[in-house]
Amino acid sequence: MALHLNLLHEEILEHRQRQRDPLKIGMMVLAGFGAFLFLYYMFNAYRTLEIKSRLRAVERNWTKIEPEVTAAHNRVAELEGVIKTTRALDNYIENRFFWAPFLQKVSRCVPPNTQLTSLEASVLDENKGVSVSLEGVAAGREPRSVAEDLRQMLIEQLGQGYSGVKVEFKTLEDLDAIVNVGGTNMPMAHYLLAVNFNPGPMAKSAASPSPDRTRKR
Repeated sequence: MALHLNLLHEEILEHRQRQRDPLKIGMMVLAGFGAFLFLYYMFNAYRTLEIKSRLRAVERNWTKIEPEVTAAHNRVAELEGVIKTTRALDNYIENRFFWAPFLQKVSRCVPPNTQLTSLEASVLDENKGVSVSLEGVAAGREPRSVAEDLRQMLIEQLGQGYSGVKVEFKTLEDLDAIVNVGGTNMPMAHYLLAVNFNPGPMAKSAASPSPDRTRKR
């Protein structure tokens, strides 16, 4: 069996001990960790500079468009006010009551032997309807019947355009006066009618006389 002598045994052992030195290994790890932290810091610094650059660009753009945005907001507020005013006017126009159609309907109901001497009307608050007072005289062989025919005609005509129509006599009395109608002397009656209705759409249940009712004119 051959015998081998290792004359460099001590040097090899020292070299291995130097390679396994804990301080050296710790310094290497610390250096690596420091390098990692440095790279991480540089990356975050670059991102920070990039974000600041974008922020400055956005601020410059906002400075340019801010007056336009403010003007647009003011214009929007102005237009909203105009729209509200327009809607209020539209509601007022749509809900207001026109007297001309009403007077036209009343004129269709007045026969030649009946006269209106007074008309007082008012629109009640809070959409409670319209109140009208009609005063006049009727002439005929039976003046009370002529006045009743006028009342029925008013119910029929007003019921075609309005709802909740009510026409009632406040007073109906004979007069001593005689009037000449078509060459015939006829007695007269004085009447006062109270008319109430809602200017809204005609209700299905609105009172109206039968179409075949015989009317005296």
